[in-house]
Amino acid sequence: MERYFQPDIECASHEKIREIQSEKLIRQIKNVWENVPYYRKKMEAKGVTPDDIKSVDDLHKLPFLSKADLREAYPYGLLGKPLKECVRIQSTSGTTGKRVVAFYTQHDIDLWEDCCARAITAAGGTDEDVCQVSYGYGLFTGGPGLNGGSHKVGCLTIPTSSGNTDRQIMFIKDLSATILCCTPSYAAYLGERMQELGYGPDDIPLKAGIFGAEAWSQEMRESIQKTMGIKAYDIYGLTELSGPGVAFECSAQNGMHINEDHFIAEIIDPDTEEVLPEGEQGELVFTAVDKEAFPMIRYRTRDICRLTREKCSCGRTHVKMSKPMGRSDDMLIIRGVNVFPSQIETVLLNNGYAANYQIVVDRVNNTDTLDVQVEMTPEMFTDNVGEVEERQKKLIDGLKSMLGIKAKVSLLAPKSITRSEGKAVRVIDKRKI
Repeated sequence: MERYFQPDIECASHEKIREIQSEKLIRQIKNVWENVPYYRKKMEAKGVTPDDIKSVDDLHKLPFLSKADLREAYPYGLLGKPLKECVRIQSTSGTTGKRVVAFYTQHDIDLWEDCCARAITAAGGTDEDVCQVSYGYGLFTGGPGLNGGSHKVGCLTIPTSSGNTDRQIMFIKDLSATILCCTPSYAAYLGERMQELGYGPDDIPLKAGIFGAEAWSQEMRESIQKTMGIKAYDIYGLTELSGPGVAFECSAQNGMHINEDHFIAEIIDPDTEEVLPEGEQGELVFTAVDKEAFPMIRYRTRDICRLTREKCSCGRTHVKMSKPMGRSDDMLIIRGVNVFPSQIETVLLNNGYAANYQIVVDRVNNTDTLDVQVEMTPEMFTDNVGEVEERQKKLIDGLKSMLGIKAKVSLLAPKSITRSEGKAVRVIDKRKI
C-alpha cells in the first residue's frame, strides 16, 4: 500500500497545483522585486516588472539565475529576508571560485524537512522505522535534510554521518536500521564491506535506501539492491534550492516526483534558453516559489533530463523528472563526442565489475585520451595475462559500442582505488590542469 506524508498536496490535481504555483509565484516575484536588488536589476534589464507576472504561464518572461550570479552576489547579495530572520546557512562543496552559500529561515527549514519526509515516506518509511543518515553533516545539505525529514516522519534517527564504515555496519545491525540514506557510491562500499564480513541480504535489517548527491546508473541500483536485499530509491536536490528532497522516487522507481508546490520546473534548450515542450530532453531550471531567505528564480541547474506527466502507479500527481543524463556544463567532450560517466558505468556493471572505477581524461599530442581504470572483483583477479587481456578487449569493445570512441582500459587489483565516504571522485580531467 502506497504511503504519503502530505496526501492532499502529493495527490492534488494538476489544476490545483498550477493554482498554488501561480499564487506563490506572484507573491514571490513581488517579494524579490522589493527585497533583492540584484535580481530586480536583472528584471529591469529584461524589461519585466511584477505586474507582468499574473500566473505560472508568465514564468518564461523572467531572467535566469546561474551559479555565476550566485558567486557574483556572494555572500549576501541574493538574500530575500533580513539577516536577523535567517537561522542557518548550508554550502556547496564547490571546486572552483567562491562557495555557494544558501540561507534559510526557520520556515524554509520546515518546508525542506517536509520535502525530505515525503521522500522517506515514499520509500516506505513510518514512525516504526529506524533511519540511518550516513550523508555528511555540517555545511553539506545531505545529512541535515534527511535528518530533519526522518524526525518529521517519526523515525528513530541515527545521525552517523559518513565514514567509519565498520561502525556504520554495527549500528545497522545492532539498532536494526531499516532505511539507509547516503550517496550511492558509499552504499556500494557499505555493501561490499558487509559481504567481506560475511553478511548476506538476509543478515541485514535494511529494507530501503535513499541515495543521491551523485549520478548513478540502473545497473548500480540493481547491484546495491542485490547485495543488501533492499529497494534503492533516488533523491534529487541542490543546495541552491534547499538540498535533497526537491524531487524523489516513489515505488514505481522510474523517475522522481518534483515537489511542485514548492518548486516549478522547466526544461530549456541550454544554448538558446528557449523553453522546450514536455518530454523533450534539455536543461532543468527551477523556481523556488516559497523560499524566503534565498529565493531562487529560474535557476539553471545545468542538469540534463526530461519531464513527464504520465500517470504514475503510486498515485502522486506531481510531474516526474528523469534521472539526470549528465550536465550541460561538465559533461566530458572527448574528441568531439559527448561522454557521460553514467554511460561508462553501465558498460562496466553490465560486464560484472563493481562500481569502483575512475575515468582519466588527458590530452597527448593535441589528441584527447580516455583511460577507464576499473578494479577487478576478487573472483576475476588473476595472474593469467591472456585472461586479463581478453577482459580488457571485451570492455574496450563495449565502451566503443556505447560511446562511439575508443577508450583505453586499465584493469586494477581489488581495493586499489581509494574508497569514498562522500561523493566519489569518478573523473580526473587532466586537460584542465
